[in-house]
Amino acid sequence: MENKRLHIIKATLINVCRFLLAAVFIFSGFVKAVDPFGSTYKIQDYLEAFGISAWFPSFFPLLGAIALSTLEFALGVMLFFGIRKGTATLLTLFLICFMTPLTLYLAIADPVSDCGCFGDVWILTNWETFTKNIVLLLAAFVAFKWRYLIIRFISPKSEWLASLYSVIFILILSIYCLIHLPILDFRPYRVGVNIREDMSIPPDAKPGVYESIFILEKNGERKEFTLDDYPDSTWTFVDVRTALKEKGYEPPIRDFCMKSLETGDDITAEVLDDKNYTFLLIAHRIEGADDSNIDLINEIYDYSVERGYAFYCLTSSPEDEIEQWKDKTGAEYPFCLTDDMTLKTIVRANPGLALIKDGTILKKWSNNEFPDEYVLTDSLDKLRLGEERSTDLHKIGWTLLWFILPLSLILGLDLFLVKRSARLAKENQRLINPLIKNKMRKNIVAGNWKMNKTLREGIEFVKELKEILAEDKPNCEVLVCTPFIHLASVATILEVSAIGVGAENCADKASGAYTGEVSAAMVASTGAKYVILGHSERRAYYGETAGILKEKVKLALSNGLTPIFCIGEVLAEREANKQNEVVYTQLADSLFDLSVEDFSRIVLAYEPVWAIGTGRTATSLQAQEMHAYIRSVIADKYGKEAAENTSILYGGSCNPSNAKELFGNPDVDGGLIGGAALKAADFKGVIDGFKA
Repeated sequence: MENKRLHIIKATLINVCRFLLAAVFIFSGFVKAVDPFGSTYKIQDYLEAFGISAWFPSFFPLLGAIALSTLEFALGVMLFFGIRKGTATLLTLFLICFMTPLTLYLAIADPVSDCGCFGDVWILTNWETFTKNIVLLLAAFVAFKWRYLIIRFISPKSEWLASLYSVIFILILSIYCLIHLPILDFRPYRVGVNIREDMSIPPDAKPGVYESIFILEKNGERKEFTLDDYPDSTWTFVDVRTALKEKGYEPPIRDFCMKSLETGDDITAEVLDDKNYTFLLIAHRIEGADDSNIDLINEIYDYSVERGYAFYCLTSSPEDEIEQWKDKTGAEYPFCLTDDMTLKTIVRANPGLALIKDGTILKKWSNNEFPDEYVLTDSLDKLRLGEERSTDLHKIGWTLLWFILPLSLILGLDLFLVKRSARLAKENQRLINPLIKNKMRKNIVAGNWKMNKTLREGIEFVKELKEILAEDKPNCEVLVCTPFIHLASVATILEVSAIGVGAENCADKASGAYTGEVSAAMVASTGAKYVILGHSERRAYYGETAGILKEKVKLALSNGLTPIFCIGEVLAEREANKQNEVVYTQLADSLFDLSVEDFSRIVLAYEPVWAIGTGRTATSLQAQEMHAYIRSVIADKYGKEAAENTSILYGGSCNPSNAKELFGNPDVDGGLIGGAALKAADFKGVIDGFKA
């Protein structure tokens, strides 16, 4: 009971870690997908901070942003549903192992202000990000190491569909938000915000001191200027940025500034105080702006002039680039200089368009959504276009529905079709194989005599055991697996008893000139029903390979025998923490070619080789961990129901003193007993391990 409680606690911890990782990755991937340009700008910041931006092509930051959001979201979904556990937990661990030292460097060196892991939804300091990654690293390690305890919500037959749809969904969402604008806007300049109010400082607050730094060039020399010492027109504008001079209260918006290119004046207050409508064409770098809709932009400008609305183009580009744009597009609208990052924050498009009135942002458009003459049919106060629309709830609703409904459909199909088919298949298996009874797997205690006992000693032993168990009925199925010379005699004695008979081995050939070998057909002809295959001693001393064992299993099954297939690691493999890898390989190489019907006739025996005949027993927790892992591997290959109906025995110095503790584990279904099976009293003591 204590072991079961420990197992439940451990399984709960692993699944808490799994859900924590799933929530963080789904959230992080989603917010990056709805604002791919925001993630792109952050990657550009990283590359520039590390001085390696020239190493990568111009499309790399955008491609990297989409790839990262897709990876995070898909991993989150896989962790949430418990599918592709090996791949998901390994990639998660790898990703966090990469990010943790990186964020430590960011926290120490502070080359960028924030990591951007949650976009503009939740801005963390670099030290907060590093702390978060330490927690996630611990959770990722736990989830990876004990991934076999992760609860699965979708069957292996349907997991590929859920994984594929998650990737397709997040890719389509990213592309949509690239073509249009983010469906969710968490930035300071979202629709409905009054810029003037969000720039204001409470009367009792000490404001931070900012200034605009203008980078200008003359005769090949670049210098920085402020508004106080802005030079004459002989200097050429290159760039502008906002700098913090003195930290204080920071309002939501602190870097919005419009400097008229024509007059050099700051016209921010004038524009924000305008009670009429104002169009702001946002082109953070005019030389890189898309000019495919330039005619439409000019039409909107003409419309604004006709209706008496102000129209400005805000950019951070130098004057010569602006002049080239004017020459190329015939632009007649006035230009203002604004901080590059501010413009990128206002509209995630180049160019984009914003409509404001009395300082309030009423509407924003990407380059692909500009209003045309069919929309601009009257003054804005008479059009829905001129009304404030704080959020596109229908877009958000449709986005959630497009994700939740298809996944719900997949879950429904998995529940009602795939699992129903599995149940029907299992019913058919029970008609074919009488060893599968009810819904529960068997508890089995099998004695393996190895090369012990003469024929007379063997006969005396089974007679004694038969008598003992007749008086005290066992709570499990009991088998004796004997050397070949005993089989016929022992099977005859036990024919009408509750004790089953099995062989310790059989040949990998059906018949022929193989002196000294005993075929599966010969074993079956004695009345035996079981055969031990793949025992560690056969592997070690007689060189039995996975290929040989595969043939033995097939021959045993074809002759109506139930293989007790042994798997397990040696001491060096256990000390190197490779036991899972070893056991998985032994299963996959010899058994995973079987159909689900044939696999249902297999009994497995986990035998830690370092515990066989040494007196050294795996702890109850070690046994449970390995048995649970083996069952998870079977579930991944053949489905949960097949895993639940497979008996997995423990073999390795199991005796009357530890049998009850070992058999008390939820995934240990009995034992393959060696030394303790050679004396009837000891064997009975092990069998009693299943008694309450």
